[in-house]
Parts: sequence; structure tokens; C-alpha cells
Amino acid sequence: MHPETKGPWQDTSLSAGDRVSDLLARMTLEEKLAQLFSIWPGSDSEGEDVAPLQHEMTASDEPADLDALIRHGLGQLTRAFGTAPLEPAAGAAALARTQARIAAANRFGIPAIAHEECLTGFTTWGATVFPTPLAWGASFNPALVGRAAELIGSTMRSAGIHQGLSPVLDVVRDPRWGRTEESISEDPYLVATIGTAYVRGLESSGVIATLKHFAGYSASRAGRNHAPVSAGRRELADVLLPPFELAVRDGGARSVMQAYNEIDGVPAAADSWLLTELLRDEWGFTGTVVADYFGISFLESAHHVAGSPREAAGMALAAGVDVELPAVRCYGTPLLDAVRAGDVPESLVDRAVTRVLRQKCELGLLDPDWDPAPPALAGPPAAVTGPAGAAEDSTAAPDTADTAGAVAPLTAAREAALRPGTVPGAAGVDFDPAEMRAVARQLAEESVVLLANDAGLLPLTDGPGSRIAVVGPMADDPAAMLGCYTFPRHVGVEHPELPLGVEVPTLLESVREALPGAEISHAPGCVPPEPEKSGAVAAGVAGADSPSLGGVLTKPETASGGAAGLPTAAELLDAEADMLTEAVALTAGADVCVAVLGDRSGLFGRGTSGEGCDAADLELPGAQGALLDALLSTGTPVVLVLLTGRPYALGRYAGPGRSGGTPPAAAVVQAFFPGEEGGPAVAGVLSGRVNPSGRLPVSVPYGSGGQPWTYLAPQLGLHNEASSLDPTPLYPFGHGLSYTSFAWTGGAVDAADGSAAQAADGDGTVLLDTDGEATVRLTVRNTGDRPGTETVQLYLHDPVARTTRPVNRLIGYARVPLGPGEAAEVRFGFHTDLAAYTTRDGRRIVEPGDLELRLAASSADIRHAARVRLNGAERTVGHCRRMVCAAMVHRLGVPGQGTAAAAPEPAREENGTVAVAPPVRSL
Repeated sequence: MHPETKGPWQDTSLSAGDRVSDLLARMTLEEKLAQLFSIWPGSDSEGEDVAPLQHEMTASDEPADLDALIRHGLGQLTRAFGTAPLEPAAGAAALARTQARIAAANRFGIPAIAHEECLTGFTTWGATVFPTPLAWGASFNPALVGRAAELIGSTMRSAGIHQGLSPVLDVVRDPRWGRTEESISEDPYLVATIGTAYVRGLESSGVIATLKHFAGYSASRAGRNHAPVSAGRRELADVLLPPFELAVRDGGARSVMQAYNEIDGVPAAADSWLLTELLRDEWGFTGTVVADYFGISFLESAHHVAGSPREAAGMALAAGVDVELPAVRCYGTPLLDAVRAGDVPESLVDRAVTRVLRQKCELGLLDPDWDPAPPALAGPPAAVTGPAGAAEDSTAAPDTADTAGAVAPLTAAREAALRPGTVPGAAGVDFDPAEMRAVARQLAEESVVLLANDAGLLPLTDGPGSRIAVVGPMADDPAAMLGCYTFPRHVGVEHPELPLGVEVPTLLESVREALPGAEISHAPGCVPPEPEKSGAVAAGVAGADSPSLGGVLTKPETASGGAAGLPTAAELLDAEADMLTEAVALTAGADVCVAVLGDRSGLFGRGTSGEGCDAADLELPGAQGALLDALLSTGTPVVLVLLTGRPYALGRYAGPGRSGGTPPAAAVVQAFFPGEEGGPAVAGVLSGRVNPSGRLPVSVPYGSGGQPWTYLAPQLGLHNEASSLDPTPLYPFGHGLSYTSFAWTGGAVDAADGSAAQAADGDGTVLLDTDGEATVRLTVRNTGDRPGTETVQLYLHDPVARTTRPVNRLIGYARVPLGPGEAAEVRFGFHTDLAAYTTRDGRRIVEPGDLELRLAASSADIRHAARVRLNGAERTVGHCRRMVCAAMVHRLGVPGQGTAAAAPEPAREENGTVAVAPPVRSL
């Protein structure tokens, strides 16, 4: 029994506030500060950075003395699973032992909050890899994203993880930015609704969701990571902040991560307006603000607004950063000295510690019956405590590990031994169960976007005599499916000797399975895209038997002289030419070519997409553009399949008015790093098993210049005669095709008093008060011969305002699944709060005047428009305003099949919000 484990703070019948107040009063300054920092075991090991400037920041540090660091307690434990490969049960056991050690070392017996990355799933070896967030946006399905997050959170919680560093709520402002793949969309409403659904799912599992990066990170100059942001308060208020606001208010997020960037010279980690006045005082946020990794130290080393770690600590704490991650640098001795010297009030420490302890209380970490053994370990106590004399440090080298192998990083030999379940409890630890793979498959399928199919070439024909050439460097590479925050691409690349840990079928394998009767051939055509663009031939391009954590395709060192058995420069060029020749010949002899091109994700310049992998332009990376030109020149119809982390300029290869001189691509399919089930999902679209229903979350540009640009542009941001540059995208935001057809009829707006008017293409205008409501409705019918899903999008157009406004702005959407001939009525609950915008004086207002509500298939494909006039006084709205346009889908059935008498299915919830709408009237 610890000397301080008795007292009101352990009385579970008391409120969290009372318990924390009692505990705080008992703590010394050293014990308080210990709750405000983390430790990162294993982060000083060899290998590439997984956090910005990681090794530079830790190069001068002395080896961590774990006993010294935890003797007063510990706030957080950094990435116990995501730093090195660990077998699931072994990792859970090691974390449990570490937590027991932390609790035993401090006089209150309090463990740490263990956090982990979870952007595309639990970031650990052997866990399900879900599609990347850009694919979430393409699905336009918040409920499905929420279900994925719930499963991810449940897996993490079962392993002893308390906090997930997701979701990313940055709104894409420049697709050249490497972290576009981690973002959901270029539209703040889509980011807000999808991101809030993820937060709800993660929080419902008992895991703390962490919103990042707060705020403005994605609006960096020239799309460069960590670069300064040039954004005014109105762009912040109307574009960059609403996703965070909704996720805090409606999602219940309990943590926020400050961004690395500065806005107008003020770094986010030192911005008290952002982290305290706005987040807490205005929005009412009561959770914790955690530093992005080394973000407090960067106040000194990168932003140069602090002259020492001590100054940086005081500045960040005063601004509102509660916890230093990933390891203690500023909130340890430097902050201790500053408080003792009177430079930093201890009340600021108490403020932050209170927030941390409240979360620990909510998580059960202050309860008297707290047990370090997580639910995943159902085995005997030995699974947690280990055999007598076993090493307890989770970073122990393999030769010092206990006999069960439960604490050492995974090796190929140990992986083979551990998979059968030799660790106690291992048989019940599965981070990639069938249910999670099924949700990953569904999300991948719903995120695939059919951009073009002008020749009707898709779906592909199966059967004897069908010759299909699958060409491209990404066709037979599992890495093509995986974003930079998946474990295989984040950490696994440092362990090429290990298997991926999960099955990731390549697109080539999946096409062969989907089209068993076709004659399918393959050639890579060029080397995989690499950021250094050296032209070196990748090793193992053809015929690697077993995918590894490093990927099938790895690039060797090059040498101009061919020393030590390396190829000469001439040999490399010859090999590249041979690859291209083989691909062109294969395509010329086929009935159709499927060109599979894309990105290879990585970190800090080690990929073509990902954190720190920013692009100079939006041309297809590497030699893939030249390869596609050569394939198109054969005259064989080409289906272009893109597996990428950002949109690329395709005007040279597809669409009307294209700039290339060869025939255009017959069809274009876009998938954004679709995860471990991405191969079967994309193959399902190509074969017709899956009717594509994804919609673009970002615009696909025509040309590679003209960035940054998004569809949220005012009139002068669109094409006009004042500039020779036309920013009109090749495929607009919200665009996506289907293998069936849909008819839209009856678009109208019903005012709250029940009066109705025709759409704007008639002659009616609906009158609403500036605090009024209306229902926007239309009927969608599947006029084709196969089931399909239409996505109805509702946009707002404000023709006259006090500041320039986007020509179109998404305010609602609904996925409408329909069988052949089936119809449904879609209803949106519009409130005038959705027309609010920020004025020059910083107020958010709803003003009288005319609006147009536009029902559309994309931001550029308006099907119905209705005029609305707002009457009455101008209103100022705040944090409690209506932010979501609830959508309801009411099935009407099939004509001639008893539609009128049939009981309709219950209206479905859309946008992650419970919808309340007037009764459906007969149309």
C-alpha cells in the first residue's frame, strides 16, 4: 500500500472535481510537474525520425533514467506500441509492466496516460489498417467513419491505451502540402461532420480523442510543412476553426493538440487567444491541451520567441498548453526552476495539473481498484508481472528480455515464434479481427471515386479472350495502399526483414482474383516514385515472394562506376528503358490497359506523400507521367487508377480540352491510400462487383500550376479575363460517377410555416426570418439497372454580403442508396444560422437579404436552386449556433410495386446528427 493511497481522492462516490481538489492539495510541486510531461522509451534508438527533428532534438540528451523520471509520478507514456514492432500480447504485457512500475514508483500509486497514434487504425504491428482520412472524406459517410473509430478505440483500450492522437481536422488549403493525405477535405463542413463522427466513435470506446493540429497548420505558405501561415482572423473563423469547434461541442473531444505553425508571427504554442480565450472561454472546452511533439522546445529552437527551455515552458504554460509531449524537456527542471524563482505562478501549474488529473479520474486511473492488466490480457498474472527476475523496461534489448519475449522489440525469428501464441494471453489478442477488416473493406469501397468513364469501358469484361495489361510501379506493391501514419510506412520501413503484420493484397493480386477468367499480364513500366528522383532502378520490382515492412520495392544505393557489384549509371538507364519497352509492348498487345500509378508515403522527405513530404507541383511523381504518355500512345484503351495521398493534375491525360497529344484515358479511378482492403475494393470497382459511390473531397486540378486553390473561392477566385491562368479544376469537389443513372425531381423549399415555393428555376421565393428554418427537399430515383448510391449535396450561395463569400459553400449532404427503379425523398433541415459568416469587425452574423440554396451532384453540377429571402433584424450568432444541416432519406419504393401502401423504411440519419424534420408530404 502506498503511503498516500487513502483519502477522499480515491472515493469513487465523490465527483471528479472534489477528488482532484483533494489530491492536488496533497501534492508537492515536483509531483505536480510530473503530471505535465511524458517519456518516450526507445525514441533515442537508431533509425529515421518519426517526429520532426526527433534525433536533432534528442542528440544532446543523456540516456533517460527511468527511475529518476517516474519517482514523482508521470503524466503520459508516449507510443508504447508505435515506436518499434511488438507482437500484440507482448506489447500489452510490456505496457502493463511499465504502468505497474510507474505506479509503484510514486507515493500516490498513479499510472500514466498511455497515448498512441490512430489515424488509420491503432498504429502498431499487426493492427487493422483503415483507409487514410482523405478516403474518409471521399466516402461522405460519417456513420461508417464513426464505426471505424469505435472499433479502433476498442482495440486500443483493450491493450491499455487511453488517448489517441487523432483525428486531423486541418482543412486542405494547398494540396502540395504533404499532410493532405492525413486530412479529410478542402471543405470545412465535410471535415467537421466526418471528423466529429470519428471523435464520437473514439470517445464512445473510452479513448480520449485528440484534435489536431490547432490551428491553421494546413494553410502554410507554399504548402510547406511547419511553414508560417498567412491567414486572417476571418479565414480562421470561417474555414479553419469550425471543424475543431464542432468536434469539441458536438463530438465531446477531450483533448486538443497545438499546431507547430505560427500565424501572423505568433506560434500556436504561445497563443493565449487561441488556446485559452477562444478554446476554453468561448467554446467551453474543459479537456487537456497537449503539445505536438517537441512543440514547446520549438518556441526556442525554431520560432525564436523564447531564449531558453525555461522561457519556453513559461510561455507555453501561460498560453494554455497543459502537457509536454513526447518527452520531458521544458516542463521538468526548467519549469521547476521558473516556478521556484517566481517567474511562473504556481497557479498556472495547478490549472494544468487539475485538467490532467480530471482525465485520469475519468479514465479510472485514480480508483483504488485500478489494475495495470488491460482487457486484452486474459491470462494469469505472469502475463503482467513476468517471471521472477525478468527485465521490466519495455525498451530492453532482445538479449535482456524475459523468457516469454514479452518486452523486446519484435524480430523476424521472434515473430515466427510468437504468432502461434506462446506469450500468456496471446491467443486472445487479435488487433486485426474479421469485423475490423469488414469495416475497413466497406470504407475503402465507399471511398473509391470514378472520375471518368466516357467510353463506358468500366466495368471490365471478364472471361476467356479478355486480355488485360496491368501496368505501373504501384500495381504489385502493398505500399501503394498505405499512408504515412500506417505502421508499415511509419515504423515498419525501418524493419524490412519483418512481414507487414497484416495482409495487404496488391491491386494486381486483387484484379486477378476479381477477374479469374481474363488473361492478365503485368509490367511495372518504371521505377517506383521516389522524392529524390534519381532514376535508380528499384530492387525487387518483379517477383518478390513475401511483402515486408519495408515494402516489396526498395531502392538500392547507386554508383556511377558499378563498384561492389552495383549497377553503373548506363546500366540503370538501360534497365529503365527496358522496363518502359516491356510495358508498352504488353499494352499494345492487350484489349485494355489498367495503369496503376500513385504515391509512396513516407516521412520527412522519405516519400512522395506524407508528413514533411511536400510537393513542388502537382505533376505525377517520378517517371509515371512519361509512362502514362507512352501507354496512351499505343492506342489501347487505358484505365487510369490512382493510389495517392493527394490529387494530381490530370489535364494532360484525361478530360475535355486535354493538353496531351495522345488519346485520353478511357476511364479514371481515384483511391486515396485505401488501406489493407484497398486492393479488393478498387478491383471490385474495376470488375463491377462494387458500384462506385465515392465523391471527391478535394478538387482534381487540370494543370500543375495555379496552387493554392480550392473550390471555396469568391467570384474573382474563379476563371475570368483578368488573368491568363484558369484555376478551373478538371474534376470539381464533390464529383463522382456511378455505373447506374439517377434522376432528380421536385426540388423545393418548404418554410417552417408549411408554405411551399417552386425551385428557383420557377418563380417562387421562400420568405424566412433571419432566425428561421426551412426544409429543402427533392426526390432521387435510380433509373438504371443496378443498385447504386447517389450523393446529394446542398450548397449555399450568398449573392451580396459585407465581405466576399465563396460562390458555393457546402452546408449539407446525404448518401442515398437505391435499388433499380427505387426512389427516395431527401430532406435537409436548413436553419439560417448556416448562412452566418464573419464580418470585418470579427462578429459572426446572419443578415437579411437574398440567398440561394443549391441542390447539386458536385460543387460545379447544380441540379436545382431555390431562392430564399431573409427578413428581419441582423443577428449575431456564437458558439451555440446551428452548425449542421440534418439530412433525412425517406424511401418511396418502386413505381407499380405498391409504393403508396408500403410502409417506408425509417428515415436514415446523415451527417452524424439526429435529424428532426417536418413530415414527408406526397410529391
